[in-house]
Amino acid sequence: MASSRRSSRSAIADRDDGADGLAPLARLALAYAPARARADWLTVLLLDTRLAAVVRSAREPMLAQVRLAWWRDRLGEESSLWPRGEPLLARLRSWGDTAADLVALVDGWEALLGEPPLAGASLQAFADGRAAAIGALARRFEVAAEAPQALARRWALADLTLHLSDGAERSAAQALIGPNARVRIERSLRPLAVLAGLNLRAVQRGGVEPLDGPGALLAAIRLGMFSR
Repeated sequence: MASSRRSSRSAIADRDDGADGLAPLARLALAYAPARARADWLTVLLLDTRLAAVVRSAREPMLAQVRLAWWRDRLGEESSLWPRGEPLLARLRSWGDTAADLVALVDGWEALLGEPPLAGASLQAFADGRAAAIGALARRFEVAAEAPQALARRWALADLTLHLSDGAERSAAQALIGPNARVRIERSLRPLAVLAGLNLRAVQRGGVEPLDGPGALLAAIRLGMFSR
């Protein structure tokens, strides 16, 4: 029964245009977005993935900053001025002026380009950037943003903890996660429950992969269906 549910939900996610460009966990989380929210969730996840690639693949921080500045400038200007041919910008046209709310996500990723070891302020700035993106989604879905943003910060810090190679940075990021707190998530934001829940679970289990083992998939089903 659980297997069939996972298969059907994964099939829904895979049919979304561009979803194959997401990491497996993001695709799984996307599967729990209701139909009316799926396109906006996919857009934000794709943008987050693109910005992550800029930061992770750049050999020189300055080159990454130039590429991030391009995205910051595009998101901050009128969509009528955007160049044609960029699929992500095409997806964002429907956002209109609210696309500017995603500038904070660019700023958050840029905060990780500082000199190592990264200070706690840089780690927190990254978390705040992701939280701002979730806040933008909440406003588009016309639901309260405060609680989802708080959970998004914990998601961002847990995800960061799992990816940092420097022990001091990893410890600092984990310390910023804070205590667990029950958060009510509206159905339109349930992908966040999956992303946060599985990353936090992985940190608590000593840094394993978020999708490690059958227990992770069962946890994803519970989180995606009941947000807990």
